[in-house]
Formats: sequence, structure tokens, C-alpha cells
Amino acid sequence: MTISQAAGNVCTVSALNTKKHQTVNSVDSEVIYLPNTDCTIKPQACLSAFTSYRVGGAADLYVAPRNLEALQASLKYAKERDLKVTTLGAGSNLLVSDRGISGLVIATRHLRFSNFDPQTGQLTVAAGESIPSLALAAAELGWEGLEWAVGIPGTAGGAVVMNAGAHNNCIADMLVSAEVLSPDGTLETLTADQLGYGYRTSLLQGGDRIVTQATLQLAPGADPAKVVAITKEHKKHRLSTQPYNFPSCGSVFRNPKPYSAGWLIEQTGLKGYQIGGAQVALLHANFIVNRGGAKASDIFCLIRHIQHQVQERWSINLEPEVKMLGEFQGACG
Repeated sequence: MTISQAAGNVCTVSALNTKKHQTVNSVDSEVIYLPNTDCTIKPQACLSAFTSYRVGGAADLYVAPRNLEALQASLKYAKERDLKVTTLGAGSNLLVSDRGISGLVIATRHLRFSNFDPQTGQLTVAAGESIPSLALAAAELGWEGLEWAVGIPGTAGGAVVMNAGAHNNCIADMLVSAEVLSPDGTLETLTADQLGYGYRTSLLQGGDRIVTQATLQLAPGADPAKVVAITKEHKKHRLSTQPYNFPSCGSVFRNPKPYSAGWLIEQTGLKGYQIGGAQVALLHANFIVNRGGAKASDIFCLIRHIQHQVQERWSINLEPEVKMLGEFQGACG
């Protein structure tokens, strides 16, 4: 199972007409109805619409549950058929191969709810909630702690898995607990310490558990106008220093301290370098943008070219922050 924490079919648990409960094994069928739900699995779903890069091939099977029961039913379907499972959130930090993804792709973007508890100062959110939206909602309530996150284009689930961060803050600093779902359908609540957080990493990466919800510790009671102003300033700074005029995945590489990846790439002379429709952004060199018509292979090969050039000049191996899903072997010829 691949974790990457995309929109799609409406999936909620309810009783349906029994003739719709035909469970089909072949990915060539038009639709697969999960028993005892109105959750449908779509075969050969193009994933380019579900990634911020707007590239990528088709998923063998694709489902977008709206609640925990439908998510568990999706996992059960995959387990019974020994299907590989890949989880997508907002699709903002990944590169999907032009060859697509085999097995079942589960989109968690529709798992949504949020609860601000003024007694504890804790925010509990479902995996599919938008991080920027949460940051703004918290600010408008006068809750401090998420101002830095307003420019992170992802979901709560993805932020927990990746330990998303900015402006010297990260999810690990405020995570109280995360609820995760195992392939056998069981739920477990884990603390930040149990998740083994590091810089943009956690023990959930590359594992087989799916984040269903998270609880964050914030600080209520501040002046909403003040918190909103700080939050908007963070957003303004991000918009002025990072390219949002073309599709991208956000930062491509982790920063190899004490350097920043963008500085190393720029000093290597790669700003503006282009392969096919993929270009090293002129505004920020740690971004690769889709200038139009790019293929996943263009982006992948540009990533490899940057790594090679930086290694040659600086003897530093840039480690990708973007997650690559699917088969890329032979993509660069």
C-alpha cells in the first residue's frame, strides 16, 4: 500500500437497490458497486484531474469514500482481491506516472468534518479537510497556531503523513493524536511521538495505514483581527515568492541543511531550464512548473537532471519531497 495523503464519486453508506450490488472483479467493467454502500468504484479513472501537476495516467480502479464506513468497505474490497492500495489526498505533493497506477486508488479528499473545542483548544479534523481553509477558519475564531499553514496546498491527512511545515513550524509541533486505519479495517490512535516525526517525514510514509482524522492543539482567545492579519501576511508572502501561475506540486526537494534546495539549484544555473513542458520555475528554483502540455516523464526527468547537476557541482544529493507514484523506469530514455 502506498500512502500519499482528489475528488470523485459520491460515497456514503446506505441501502441501495440490490441489483446495484453486483461486485465485479474485472477492471474493464463500467462501475463496481460495493455491497451495502452506495460507494462506487470507477475503472480506468484518469488521475491527471486529481493532481496539482495536472499530469498522470489512469488508475486501474478509483474510489472516493465520504465516510469511515465506506472507506473500510473500499479497503475490504481491495484486501479480498489482493489489490495494491494507493491513497490520494489533494494530490498536491505527488507525481503520478504517465503509465498510471495499478490496483485501487482511494481518494480521501471527501472525508470531511472539523470541530473546534473551546474547552481544550483542540481542533479535530477529518483527513480530507483543506489545510489552508482550516488555517483561515482558526484565524477567524482568534485561534493561534495555524497561521503558517495557510499557504500549504494539501489536506490534513497528507499534512500528518508528510509532517507538513513552513516558517519554522510543522504539524508535529501541534499534533495531539492521529487516527489511522489499517488494511484489515481496524482503527488506532497514535500520538506524535509514536509517529516518529522528522523533517518532512513520519513512520506513516511508505506504510499501509491511512490517516482518517487528526487532533491539533491550538491556542484560542486571541484577537481574531490580529490572527487573520498575520495569516493573510503569510499567504501574501507565499504568493509573492512562489509560482502559482502554473501547475506545480509545491517544493520539489527537501532542504539539505544548512542550504536551501532553491538556492543550490539557482546557483547551479538551472532557473528556467526546461524539459518538454516542465520548467524550473523562474520565481523559485525549488519549484518545477507545468508550462503546458507537460508529461509526468518530463517532470521526472527534470528532477533527475537537477539532482545530477547539483551533485556534480556541490556534492550534495537533493532528496525529493514530492512523492512519485507508479512506474517511471525508462522514462528518461
